Amino acid sequence: MIKAIACELPAKLKLPFSRVSLSELQTYLHAQEIVEHISIGKLWNLLDEDAIRPWYHRTWIFPRDPHFVEKANPILDLYQGVFEGRSLRAGEYVLSFDQKTSIQARQRCAPTVATGRGHPQLVEHEYEREGALNLLASWDVHRAQVFGRCYPRKRRAEVEEFVHELFAREPYCSARLIHFILDNGTSQHPNTFPQWMQEHYPRVQLHYLPTHASWLNQIELYFSIIQRKVLTPNDFRDLAQLEARLMEFQALYNRRARPFHWNFTREDLAERLRLLC
Repeated sequence: MIKAIACELPAKLKLPFSRVSLSELQTYLHAQEIVEHISIGKLWNLLDEDAIRPWYHRTWIFPRDPHFVEKANPILDLYQGVFEGRSLRAGEYVLSFDQKTSIQARQRCAPTVATGRGHPQLVEHEYEREGALNLLASWDVHRAQVFGRCYPRKRRAEVEEFVHELFAREPYCSARLIHFILDNGTSQHPNTFPQWMQEHYPRVQLHYLPTHASWLNQIELYFSIIQRKVLTPNDFRDLAQLEARLMEFQALYNRRARPFHWNFTREDLAERLRLLC
């Protein structure tokens, strides 16, 4: 019964909370005369058996794209090295593309202090905003190489400039076929961008992700890495230093990179959607 109560929304228990702590749950159990006495430790042990954490919450988005499966499955196949039931051929590449927007340069109002005896790195809380950059990047899924460039704006013109520079490089300029995975952003909108791409790069096949499916885009893993390794804490005197740091890290990462160990397949997606429904 205690576990069932812990799994209820507080509003259904007529509690004025969004989440409940162990002490609040303990008070409720006593007030409802469900138990005469139970310690916080005993309550913790009971909930810990089933990993019930009523004081936590996590947001999620239910898939609303009516073509979610049809869009996602070919991308998951490409991650496994398969396209339309066959293995990828020599000269065929899979690129994952996206933008990390509004990366701020925050100059701290006092110098950052390096780690020392008895204290971690110390970063001043207050800062001056020195502008922001947008990082456009493409991740070669099977070659484990990233190509990124920084731009002051996030328009269609910047995407086109980035694509021109990307596909002028080897091995893409002489590729047989390039699978380009991207989202539905306005600067590469599926209503207009495919026509431009077909006119300039007919050997590129676009694969649009379903709406709200950035978690299926492998470039997001790289963005997560730079957020942790490069941008946290954020302490840059200007945009030039910020861009230099991003590009230096990119060069370092490419020397060490390995393909992401991606295990999520179309079968896993089908099972996840079945559980949601």
